[in-house]
Amino acid sequence: MRILTALIVTIGAMAGLSAAHAQSWPSRPITMIVPFPPGPALDQVARLVAAKVAGPLGQPVVIENRTGANGAIGANSVARAAPDGATLLAATAGTHVTAPYLVKSLPYDPVKDFTPIVAAVEPVTCLAVHPSLPVNSVPELIAYAKSRPNELSFGSSGVGSVFHLMGELFNETAGVKIKHVPYRGVAPAMQDVIGGHIPMVFISVANADAAARAGQVKILAVLEPARYSRLPDVPSMSELIPAFRKPSSWFGFFGPPGLPEPIVARLNAEMNKALREPDVVQSFDANGYTAIGGTPKQFADLINDGLARYGAIIKAAGIQPE
Repeated sequence: MRILTALIVTIGAMAGLSAAHAQSWPSRPITMIVPFPPGPALDQVARLVAAKVAGPLGQPVVIENRTGANGAIGANSVARAAPDGATLLAATAGTHVTAPYLVKSLPYDPVKDFTPIVAAVEPVTCLAVHPSLPVNSVPELIAYAKSRPNELSFGSSGVGSVFHLMGELFNETAGVKIKHVPYRGVAPAMQDVIGGHIPMVFISVANADAAARAGQVKILAVLEPARYSRLPDVPSMSELIPAFRKPSSWFGFFGPPGLPEPIVARLNAEMNKALREPDVVQSFDANGYTAIGGTPKQFADLINDGLARYGAIIKAAGIQPE
């Protein structure tokens, strides 16, 4: 009985310390780890949000690009960090919902080793084809591919990338056989479509928009469940193939495991405000992102949904971990 009483007292004291720390947080600069190089995409989103939340929090939010192993090194450093709110992570669906199926010895558990804070944005993705391909719609492409099994190919930014998996999902739901050609990044894949070396690519709208406006490619569909506001005349793939349900390819923010709830709630509130700032929305729109936002619970649900659905695509495509 004495042991039990002592244990209860100890737990209560620890909870009190945690609450007190949360009330005084943040008392020093916050480091936000971006597990990829500086530049566009995740790094850009992280810097926009960090700059917006620093003022309300009263402390600088310093971006640190800790790269390597397709994001695993930076992500793992946050998984092992103290849950004091001094270290945060900007991450992608690639680090948290596809990596467990593609990396043999992933050093972290994407669910147990992180505290979800908020899903930030959804990069809008699309299917783009070379103008010489004699199709002007997804139904025409499906008919063309069915009449020429294994003759067509699609490019992506690499094996296991979201774009590769969207190509595999298209094959499965459209009942076609289009071969995958992996590239080392989105830029060379797009250049080979523009050059006519491959007929089509699954890619972000941000990387296809300029080429489409120049007449170098045709965007046949966006892959998100709904149409994209900047391309209102382009259908969503789900309109054309109801079975095509793209899992979210979110960018979002995490803390280490055990981050106190008051800190999570404060970060979530400030980050949601940042995502709604007019200049942030304008920047997102110009770069092919749509803001997500919401609660930590909604973000956790999005992660679990992605683990199930991307896992099913990877299994159906026979992609093996490396």
